[in-house]
Amino acid sequence: MLLTALVAFGAVSTDLYLPSLPDLTVAFGASVSQVQLTLSVFVAGFAVAQLIYGPLSDRFGRRRVLIAGVVTYFLASLVCLSATTIEGLIFGRFLQALGACSGPVIGRAIVRDVYPREQAARVFSYMASAMALAPAVAPIVGGWAHSLWGWQANFVLLSLFGAALLIGVWLMLVETNAHPDPHALVPRRMLRTYWSLLRDRGFLGHVMTAGFSFGGLFSFISGSAFVLIGVLKVDARDFGFAFGAVVAGYIAGTFTAGRLSRRVGLERMIGAGTLLGCAAGALLAGLAFAGVETVAAVIAPMSLYFFSVGLVLPNATAAAISPFARIAGSASAMLGCLQMGTGALAGWAVGLLHDGTTRPMSAVVLVSGLAAAAVYFGVVKSRPPI
Repeated sequence: MLLTALVAFGAVSTDLYLPSLPDLTVAFGASVSQVQLTLSVFVAGFAVAQLIYGPLSDRFGRRRVLIAGVVTYFLASLVCLSATTIEGLIFGRFLQALGACSGPVIGRAIVRDVYPREQAARVFSYMASAMALAPAVAPIVGGWAHSLWGWQANFVLLSLFGAALLIGVWLMLVETNAHPDPHALVPRRMLRTYWSLLRDRGFLGHVMTAGFSFGGLFSFISGSAFVLIGVLKVDARDFGFAFGAVVAGYIAGTFTAGRLSRRVGLERMIGAGTLLGCAAGALLAGLAFAGVETVAAVIAPMSLYFFSVGLVLPNATAAAISPFARIAGSASAMLGCLQMGTGALAGWAVGLLHDGTTRPMSAVVLVSGLAAAAVYFGVVKSRPPI
């Protein structure tokens, strides 16, 4: 449960305040693209900082580094709460990301410390199923908190979430890195480690498949409030229920992956997931460009797309990290950096292209799904057998 909460750090930090995004344009006198930067900057910081947390946890152990990250997150949440300008909120969100990214990167490394490859895929799948409750519940809680007390209420909740995780890590987590690497933080060693990962075709192929798949998911996270609330006129208090219906697809996908990965195999599950993502993206974009702008025309295809991501992410994560036992933290960090970086670019694109319709978000989802399939079948499946 603690590992699931740690891996959910990013999801809670992005999804809880989604219902507040349209009103932040009024509260700070900011544009839609500026407000969406509070998401994209968070994801960008989340991506880059993982490159440091991975080697840090390989050198000093998982527990101590994780505690430092959670403390940083708690203090940054207070900065967001006290922001008086959109620039101040963006800065606070960047600081939040620097702390929050410690949870997923170290949580994944802990799973690799404890479980072998096939079992790790099952653990990642079941963790993802439980973790998916966060984006299902968070927008509902955030929507009601925003309606009752305003946007600041959501950052009060994030501060409390950080405090609760700090207590949990302090009391419950034992050290799992049995062989700390004293040279993990040597700059030349770090660069050589990351370069070796990027040169590994299997690692890079699986990571970018997961990254592009996640990019489509984050396109919806980034644009959903403006599409559902701004374009389709869903009430902020009901936004979380519409968002939760989409997340239910992800829960179903990760649960299916957990049940079938060992029987069917990781690679077949990833391939099926990418093809399904293409079909879902095509349906979403087809309806949008045909002028069908209804809640159902967005929610139904996105639920199918989220199901496909549930098949891809846990299996691609296990396939990417498992061969690198001695540098699991660094491998997890590089995976997280590329995945979240792709998500940040997708979210930025949705904000940049925003035109008051459902078309920009739908187009980015489709392109992301096509890219995931192209990388998987063009890079991973075409590599020579080992």
